[in-house]
Amino acid sequence: MRKVLKVLIFLSFLLVVVRPEDPTINDEVLGLIAFKANLHDPDSKLISWNVDDNNPCNWVGVKCDVRTNRVTEVALNGLSLSGRIGRCLLQLKFLQRLSLSKNNFTGSIDPGLARLSSLQVIDLSENSFSGPIPEEFFEQCMFLKEISLARNGFSGAIPQSLSSCSTLLALNLSSNGLSGQVPSWIGEMRSLETLDLSGNGFLGTIPDTMGNLNLLKVLNFSGNGLTGSLPESMSSCKSLMVVDFSQNFLTGNLPGWVFKLGLQRFSVSQNELTSRVESSPSESTEPVHENLQVLDLSDNKFSGTIPSGIGVLRSLHILKMSRNSLMGVIPASIGALKDIDVLDLSENRLTGEIPSQIGDCSSLTSLILSHNYLTGPIPAKIANLSNLQTIDFSLNNLTGTIPKQLGNLIHLFSFNVSHNHLEGELPLGSFFNTISPSSLSGNPSLCGAAVNRSCRGVLPKPIVLNPNSSTNPSTPGSSSNIHPKKIILSISALIAIGAAAVIALGVVTITVLNLRARSAAPLSAAAPTMSGGDEDCSQSPTTDANSGKLVMFSGDPNFSASTHTLLNKDCELGRGGFGAVYQAVLHDGRPVAIKKLTVSSLVKSQEDFEREVKKLGKIRHPNLVMLEGYYWTPSLQLLIYEFVPGGSLYKHLHESSASNSLSWQERFDIIVGTAKSLAYLHQLNVIHYNLKSSNVLIDGSGEPKVGDFGLAKLLPMLDRYVLSSKMQSALGYMAPEFACRGVKITEKCDVYGFGILVLEVVTGRRPVEYMEDDVVVLSDMVRGALEEGQVEECVDGRLQGEFPAEEAVPLMKLGLICTSQVPSNRPDMGEVVNILELIKCTSEGQEESS
Repeated sequence: MRKVLKVLIFLSFLLVVVRPEDPTINDEVLGLIAFKANLHDPDSKLISWNVDDNNPCNWVGVKCDVRTNRVTEVALNGLSLSGRIGRCLLQLKFLQRLSLSKNNFTGSIDPGLARLSSLQVIDLSENSFSGPIPEEFFEQCMFLKEISLARNGFSGAIPQSLSSCSTLLALNLSSNGLSGQVPSWIGEMRSLETLDLSGNGFLGTIPDTMGNLNLLKVLNFSGNGLTGSLPESMSSCKSLMVVDFSQNFLTGNLPGWVFKLGLQRFSVSQNELTSRVESSPSESTEPVHENLQVLDLSDNKFSGTIPSGIGVLRSLHILKMSRNSLMGVIPASIGALKDIDVLDLSENRLTGEIPSQIGDCSSLTSLILSHNYLTGPIPAKIANLSNLQTIDFSLNNLTGTIPKQLGNLIHLFSFNVSHNHLEGELPLGSFFNTISPSSLSGNPSLCGAAVNRSCRGVLPKPIVLNPNSSTNPSTPGSSSNIHPKKIILSISALIAIGAAAVIALGVVTITVLNLRARSAAPLSAAAPTMSGGDEDCSQSPTTDANSGKLVMFSGDPNFSASTHTLLNKDCELGRGGFGAVYQAVLHDGRPVAIKKLTVSSLVKSQEDFEREVKKLGKIRHPNLVMLEGYYWTPSLQLLIYEFVPGGSLYKHLHESSASNSLSWQERFDIIVGTAKSLAYLHQLNVIHYNLKSSNVLIDGSGEPKVGDFGLAKLLPMLDRYVLSSKMQSALGYMAPEFACRGVKITEKCDVYGFGILVLEVVTGRRPVEYMEDDVVVLSDMVRGALEEGQVEECVDGRLQGEFPAEEAVPLMKLGLICTSQVPSNRPDMGEVVNILELIKCTSEGQEESS
């Protein structure tokens, strides 16, 4: 610390006393060294920055003009630097490019930074800057061409001084907390080629002045709160290639310029657009629509039919029209889309058969037609699509058999035909040998090992054996016809009898071994013992040093739990996929919760187990259940957690009366706290894997605490089928990628579970509910209710209308966004926290204005 202070004092002295024209001192060296002195450089990336150098041109991240040796670029991206950016960089009079992205710089940005007369590019993206963008920041942007402040914590409105940046080509302010309306003057920045305001809190309509941006190529307004319609004036934006208005509240029709401007990518997913789609591409439109590579119209209210001329979009790679109200048949012209990779028409009202021409879409990797009213067979021609990875035809009215040729699709890792009327034997092949039964459920006439239903075959006529006959038993007139009371057995019967005998013997043997194991278990488990002879959960424990390895992260070794306690139902708090949880007491009288793992055969070695548990023990967050210690023997593993007295969220939602029901504010706070805990885990690269309402506990002050995080890491490998079998109680929360072999499990599976949890908290209903003759999937129910404007019927009736619709509706929409079938379409948890804060802020603003 003293060394740093000395350097700062020395530099301050030089900057004040030494005149700039002094040839013995390089002002750029001084400026950069002073800049470094204000930083924390944990990996010593800037060790080459030496105050004794004549110039900084050989320093890491610094580039100079070869003729003048003046600094023209400072690029320190992704070096784990932190601290604040002071005025020291103003010494770099010839700086053209400043790039400090992917670090952890904090505070506000200096208004004078943009005044460097030569500066052309500023990239401060992916840091932790906060507060409003200073109005003075853009006042002297004479030659500025590119600026990115994306993925920070900036708030407030866009400074109007930005309009003076007449040379600006690219502006990226995405993923911040900026709000107020998109200013109309932004349409006067006629040099703009890229404009990204996504992931903020902008409200109101899209200004008509956007049509003035004739040079604009990329426009991204996704993830805001924009309303109104898409402006017709944008038909003048002749240079546009990429347009993204997804995740807003836009209404009205799809304008004609979408298919006339020569766009390459266009997305309006997750809005409320209502036009009919027939007016979309056709053979009569201009040929510019052939540039279109991505068309995403999903999650809207589009009606009508899929245009018969859809085949003219020959450059399409991705076509998504899911979750709309499209009717009619899938046109045969869709087979003309030779380059299409993803085709998603799910959750519409499509009828008719799956056209065999889809088999001509040779580049297809993902074909999703689920949740429609399709009939007829699965076309065998689909087996020609050698690149197919995902097929989802679930929840339709398909009939016939599953084509055997599908077993030859070597890249297939997800195949879902559940809830149809298919029959016959499953295809053979490596994928179908390990297919999940849930992907085939709801087809009672399917047979094969995966559905645990044998197929009826054409059996040969049994050979009849007569032990008293020496003649051919099949010869007419043999003694088998004369002595009908003799023993007559077919070969199949003999085999069946023999197999039954073997099975019976095996069952008896296994039963005996199990009984012996159970009787010996209490003696060999080497569990820690508890003083006293009764089974009272509240009695004080003692330590038995010989019982196994006990580690308390607090340093208190005085803990033990008896086998009696761990078998006492009165002490049991609950059971989950990884084991039962019991209440016990520390030596000082403090209660704890003990999870007795029931996956001992799958747990890693002691070394690996302890390493993973100690990582989890270091995690501290107000909305996470704290892991306080662990206990290890080869046959018994215990995890010791803090005791949370308020019970689980599941009990509060599903086992409480109307008088004791959670209030709306309590529910909202629980959602926010849970989101923050997951965001924190994901920052530490920890995936929860098993989020559900029974794993969210409520403490004495009503705060949520998420438990059971990271336990899947204790297994020797993250086998999704092992995980699935251990998490059956998480039915409805598990992301669809768990059923897809080959798909990487990421933090987005937690986002999916969180989305289901949001819907559960708002509606008070379980993720999946089984009726007498129907199955109600919560996400489908909520989506349908929102489409029909029946919000009142969707929110938990125990709230009796005492909830703000301006919070309830966005919350349910957020839940549906988080439960997108495609992981990349789900937001990350950091974005979710920002959205929740925006929902609350917007709601409070409306209350104040009223």
